[in-house]
Amino acid sequence: MLYDTFGRKIEYLRLSVTDRCDFRCFYCLPKGYKGFSPPDSWLAVEEIERLMRVFSELGIDKVRITGGEPLVRKDLPEIVRRIGRLPKIQDLSLSTNASQLARHAQSLKANGVSRINVSLDTLNRARFRDITQGDLDQVLAGLMAAKDTGLHPIKINMVVMKGINDHEITDMVQFCLKHDFTLRFIETMPVGVTGKGATDRFLSLHQVREQLESVYQLEPAAMRGAGPASYVRVKDTRLRIGFITPLSQHFCETCNRVRLSVEGTLYLCLGKHDNMEFRPLLRKGISDELLKEKVLEAIARKPERHEFREKPGEIVRVMALTGG
Repeated sequence: MLYDTFGRKIEYLRLSVTDRCDFRCFYCLPKGYKGFSPPDSWLAVEEIERLMRVFSELGIDKVRITGGEPLVRKDLPEIVRRIGRLPKIQDLSLSTNASQLARHAQSLKANGVSRINVSLDTLNRARFRDITQGDLDQVLAGLMAAKDTGLHPIKINMVVMKGINDHEITDMVQFCLKHDFTLRFIETMPVGVTGKGATDRFLSLHQVREQLESVYQLEPAAMRGAGPASYVRVKDTRLRIGFITPLSQHFCETCNRVRLSVEGTLYLCLGKHDNMEFRPLLRKGISDELLKEKVLEAIARKPERHEFREKPGEIVRVMALTGG
């Protein structure tokens, strides 16, 4: 088992397979951003498989495939298949914007993905295009395909932004009630955003919960998953609502995850610079034994907590580069 120096069990790895995306959400990819990694710097399928095997042998048993948008990577089905057959990986999931999910849902389920998270901040077509520059109808088609395929649970991730979509909270609740989706609200984070935009859009989820409690009866609930959300259930329904509060009530003391970028850089905290580069080691022919030592060395450097509040401009790398 992997433990950091603060006694936290590290069992969850978020694997980015590309920093490219077919959407341009303004809080993820800044306007005009062109700093994408060239494909020859990406980890190859074999390198990903080897790293995932090594991590799993050390105690990682939960892997979430992320991006960018993972479904834009052409060899994703092979990546999913290889990770899915690793005996020590017990939970393989995927985060997506769902724009291409309609044609991939069946393959994902067949190759071991059991559940998905879908980014969806609004149900208004014009507002959706303003936020993402994408097509809401494609996303809805992908969601329905995933539902028909039997992927479950399907979690809807809504980044709540003051003055942009905060008036749509109950609309999203009704949408998820109708389709038996799980709903998760996420606070805006100052990652990859320069200036005061992220601060101006920030809305504490305590206010969101108060708004929900004025309409629905909520009761404590649990939900399968390795992430940081705290859940409630709408009484007399199957709907679970999660709250992810990295700023208003950080959950660093229970952080169980690390992030591996498409270039093979292991980020130990979303809000810090600490990292370990594995691609050069892999391409120099490092042995599995030494590779495991490097993983242990990296985990030992995982910081106690982020400082988003204290140093909101410290991290300027875009989310698509870090991995979702």
